[in-house]
Amino acid sequence: MKTTLLGVVGLVALGAAVPANAADLAARHMYTKAPAMVAAIYDWSGFYIGINGGGGWSHNCWTNTATLGVPTVPSVAEGCHDASGGMVGGQIGYRWQAANWVFGVEGQGDWADLTGSNTSAASSIFGFTATNRTKIDAVGLITGQVGYAWNNVLWYVKGGAAVTDNRYKGIAAATGVVFDQASESRWGGAIGTGFEVGFAPNWSVGAEYDHLFMGTNNVTLNAPAGTLSRTDSIKQDVDMATVHVNYRWGGPVVAKY
Repeated sequence: MKTTLLGVVGLVALGAAVPANAADLAARHMYTKAPAMVAAIYDWSGFYIGINGGGGWSHNCWTNTATLGVPTVPSVAEGCHDASGGMVGGQIGYRWQAANWVFGVEGQGDWADLTGSNTSAASSIFGFTATNRTKIDAVGLITGQVGYAWNNVLWYVKGGAAVTDNRYKGIAAATGVVFDQASESRWGGAIGTGFEVGFAPNWSVGAEYDHLFMGTNNVTLNAPAGTLSRTDSIKQDVDMATVHVNYRWGGPVVAKY
């Protein structure tokens, strides 16, 4: 009887010990929760510098208002032409980001070769068939920007001042000889839009379109000897489409949980 009782007590004690040991074993192998994923947020703030290239189209309309110093009454519309070609240059600017909004200022300068011509409708005044030619060999922009960013993708609009460096020539159609010419730097306004994609912490690439309102200027063209030839009222507008690559510093990528 005593032996049986001791056996039962031993079995009960063993049964109580097994769950306790199992609980200890489970406690030793508990898994901790994995850390939350970290999302990188692209910061557009900072100074940047870059290069750009593309093409431009300039619409130019000439109106003759005087010939050899004598007013043309009424004035004669000589016609319009598009001056088109390539352009390449650079830009420098600064942006700062507040939440998803991005603000900035930028200066851009491009060498250009936008050339076009048409036969003048005022050839009867000159006494021979003449061709009017326009060439834009440089464009500059000083603009402000407002944009909206989706992490490393930025869309923006811009506006400000524009300047073009222009060359005008009158060419005798029969001989190809330049009979008068002029040059000017013309100021106007600019609006545009573009987008950029950041493909590295400090690098971005994008495309941009700009329209320049260059207005109407009175331009005096002189003969090769320097004598007065004619005065024309010339209206000009310019469109530009360019691809930009920028390097930025001063705005690191930050982490957000």
